[in-house]
Amino acid sequence: MSAAYASPPADEIAAVTLTDAAVEEAEFSQRVLIRSIIGRSDGGAGLSGATVRVGGWVKTGREQGKGSFAFLELNDGSCPANLQVIVDAAVAPLAQLVATGTCVHVEGLLKVPPEGTKQKIELRVQKVLDIGAVDPAKYPLPKTRLTLEFLRDYVHLRPRTNTISAIARIRNALAYATHTFFQKHGFLYIHTPIITTSDCEGAGEMFQVTTLINDAEKLETELIKNPPPSEADVEAAKLLVTEKGEAVAQLKSAKESKGKISAAVAELTKAKENFSKLEERFKLEPGIPKKDGKIDYSRDFFARQAFLTVSGQLQVETFACALSSVYTFGPTFRAEHSHTSRHLAEFWMVEPEIAFADIEDDMKCAEAYVKFLCQWLLDNCLDDMEFMVKNFDKSAIDRLRMVASTDFVRLSYTEAVAILEEASKERQFENKVEWGIDLASEHERYLTEVKFQSPVIVYNYPKGIKAFYMKVNADNKTVAAMDVLVPKVGELIGGSQREERYEVIKERILEMGLPLEPYEWYLDLRRYGTVKHSGFGLGFERMILFATGLENIRDVIPFPRYPGRADL
Repeated sequence: MSAAYASPPADEIAAVTLTDAAVEEAEFSQRVLIRSIIGRSDGGAGLSGATVRVGGWVKTGREQGKGSFAFLELNDGSCPANLQVIVDAAVAPLAQLVATGTCVHVEGLLKVPPEGTKQKIELRVQKVLDIGAVDPAKYPLPKTRLTLEFLRDYVHLRPRTNTISAIARIRNALAYATHTFFQKHGFLYIHTPIITTSDCEGAGEMFQVTTLINDAEKLETELIKNPPPSEADVEAAKLLVTEKGEAVAQLKSAKESKGKISAAVAELTKAKENFSKLEERFKLEPGIPKKDGKIDYSRDFFARQAFLTVSGQLQVETFACALSSVYTFGPTFRAEHSHTSRHLAEFWMVEPEIAFADIEDDMKCAEAYVKFLCQWLLDNCLDDMEFMVKNFDKSAIDRLRMVASTDFVRLSYTEAVAILEEASKERQFENKVEWGIDLASEHERYLTEVKFQSPVIVYNYPKGIKAFYMKVNADNKTVAAMDVLVPKVGELIGGSQREERYEVIKERILEMGLPLEPYEWYLDLRRYGTVKHSGFGLGFERMILFATGLENIRDVIPFPRYPGRADL
């Protein structure tokens, strides 16, 4: 902002219609997006003379000219840049407008500022339509530079910061690009369930979904308020049923009138209902219901154990085996008690599944998809990426360009281990390198950042470290699995050709100590019309980490959930 301003003379304010200046209001709100003003190639200068309404939040504001007017830097989230707004003291009380965080909706005239200022256009306010005031003494996000760690304590307010708003736009762009890529290639978007009864990964780190605890708590409260009947009460009710039953029998044998018999039957019915209720309440026991010493899940909401899904893959395979090319994109959950910068309890996965496709087709699709995402950000989100380069990772844009334009290196797991073993002679890895290990992040980053300086696809992993559903290769030692490794984050995508042979996958399930019953429906896909098919999963937050250069996954998801934290 420049301080060399006086309050705008009234005779400078001349109304020009929006159509004259070729800028339109947003279709569903009474404002012009700031992006549509300052995002033009001329920085908005060509709109000078237009009267517009804008709305946004004050990033910074200050009074000038001995309190005769104020400068506001206004942002509405449509782009990283702010619109400079000038408000005269005669238009509105300046003290209500200048505090950081204040929301304002204003109408005014766009004008080209004097030469020598960095702005190409500014707004001279004629009318303040609305103010969402802020008490600067209490507002928790001051003007000073804030750490990302600090912002995690204000999840509900952090989208107002430049960094989190830029990440939100980048995340939105990558989500849009994901749907664009798969729709362009004929994939159908399938909504897979969040609640599942089967464990895709077989790791057992799942969040259980149950109403048994709530039901038990409600029962305890109810029994305190309304204690259960005694055994004597139940016996008395049972005796009354017997007596009423005998009375009905006597009336029938005496061939009494229909009216008397009906009245006696009604009394018997009432006695039976009362006995049934008393008996049911008498059997109630506080706590979670059990059977044979174990929790009785037949009394649970779904009548069996249920969990939050760790992956939509198994379910989306059912549609791949009928509709050929499908994908799912949604939240997944892991109950892993991890506090690392790469783990969340809730995160999003993109999981395509392709029928009539082998591991080669799978790798080809994964490479094309990652390249598409990188190029999409370069084409559609460059201003936000430039913000990331300036503030977090100077190589972020170069990394996107490299991945978008480079053929991915492909090598087998065995070849990768040989390269790492050779490298370990000259450098110290924290994790020992030997055939059969699951490659650690340091190994993956060595391959991508040091050895090849490009993305790498490693395929044909040892059978013992991969999931039961992966295609067993002819050597019976490896499976047709593949991981896409990229600089900065290591593994970005994990995928495989799925095992379509019934007997083989059945044996794999048993080998891993998993029960067959929850997977019977999955085995049906192999029993009935089995088909060669392949797929992969991309961790969406990892893609954002890779793109932005940020270090912690908690900063690239709107509402991070991790051990000890589930705000909002």
